[in-house]
Amino acid sequence: MATTEPTKVPNQDFPATDGTTINLHKLKGKYIVLYFYPKDNTPGCTIESKNFRDLQKKFDEKNAVIIGVSRDTLKSHEKFKTKCELPFPLISDEHSELCRYFGVIGEKTLFGKKLFDGLIRSTFLINPEGKIIQAWRKVSIKNHAQEVLDSIPFLN
Repeated sequence: MATTEPTKVPNQDFPATDGTTINLHKLKGKYIVLYFYPKDNTPGCTIESKNFRDLQKKFDEKNAVIIGVSRDTLKSHEKFKTKCELPFPLISDEHSELCRYFGVIGEKTLFGKKLFDGLIRSTFLINPEGKIIQAWRKVSIKNHAQEVLDSIPFLN
């Protein structure tokens, strides 16, 4: 887990779906919704991704791009993206570089017993200047996509 909250995005390329790479630093001029989820094709992650998908047009109206991140492979991401009809890219962070930068790796427990270190569902809102302006950690998926959308101001 990061000891301090990051304040800006890293200037680094990350592999993404559709044969692209994404450098968050180069997306200046738009809001970025960067959501980290534990695993492709699991019930909670599927619901969360579809919730963002269903609000895509409203995010577009606010000049916001949505990007999903997990430690799954690009092959897994491509299948997940197709199955869920996701209109936005998914970053494959197999080596956990982006996850460590944002401090989203932490203990997974069951009944108080530590099981393993895993990805903690989290979302970050990044402003058009590349600064992280809001973070949601240990996200509950119910109404989360709408809450993120409501946090983005309309542009005049």
